[in-house]
Amino acid sequence: MAVERVAYGGWENCYRVSNGLVEAVATADVGPRIIRFGFVGGENEFAEFAEQLGKVGGDEWRIYGGHRLWHAPEAKPRTYYPDNEPVEVKIHDEFTVELIQPTEKWTGVQKRIIVKMHPSEAQVTVTHILTNQNLWAIELAPWALSVMAKGGRAILPQPPFIPHEEKLLPARPIVQWHYTDMTDPRWTFGKRFIILRQDPTRPNPQKLGIANPDGWGAYSNGDRLFLKRYNHIEGENYPDFGCSTEVFTNADMLELETLGPLTTLQPGESVEHVERWFLFKGVTLGETEDEIASTLKPILERTKPCAGEG
Repeated sequence: MAVERVAYGGWENCYRVSNGLVEAVATADVGPRIIRFGFVGGENEFAEFAEQLGKVGGDEWRIYGGHRLWHAPEAKPRTYYPDNEPVEVKIHDEFTVELIQPTEKWTGVQKRIIVKMHPSEAQVTVTHILTNQNLWAIELAPWALSVMAKGGRAILPQPPFIPHEEKLLPARPIVQWHYTDMTDPRWTFGKRFIILRQDPTRPNPQKLGIANPDGWGAYSNGDRLFLKRYNHIEGENYPDFGCSTEVFTNADMLELETLGPLTTLQPGESVEHVERWFLFKGVTLGETEDEIASTLKPILERTKPCAGEG
């Protein structure tokens, strides 16, 4: 296989990375953005916004769909810098492509995404890099957002359940936004998992964040399971009251997000945040926590980071 230039979604300049089993398509006319990830010939696991596909230029930020890189904490207009310009593309080998954004004029930050496909498994390593091109130091955190397609449910791990008489201290924060409604039926708060369902009939947004020492989040859609893993660093200062994983949904999509720690970058310095994506098919999670845990257990064991990996 080889990285190939393709047209996709109305953009003439996109780059497809595939091992014959799964494929990722990155845009070069805008970005950096991975607009598609899925099994070859199968559904896009990511949402696409048809009215925005193929558009370029302009000062308005567009969600487009797919997977993007931001810097936290969220603020307007800084976070919403429009990634509507062409990006530089470097092909490193037959399974690796790098997308380099022009330095953001408002922020002095440059974004890079490196997509490295596993040669034979449904697995991708995505490295997100933020570089401070200002003449002064700045503080930020890398923030990787996967905009998932409609109709699925996000699964986040809960800390191990320990009875009150055995453990008195708290386990971790669960962070709400002003518009978070914990009575919304899309939420399920269990002993083992927090689940958020994407429901196209419910337009009101929902969001929640957690400190996530387990370093994984999943999205189940049909019989397919998308899993992302990353390294949560204990003792570091994360944005949003300590969140390293966040989920957001509305009627159009669900975002499965991970964050790195807040970092002070001197001029010319960079910070990186690495996610590993896995995709499985023929996966029936079930509805009960026992069913979900039983199905996820071998998948989580199989995808554990190797020694020295994030």
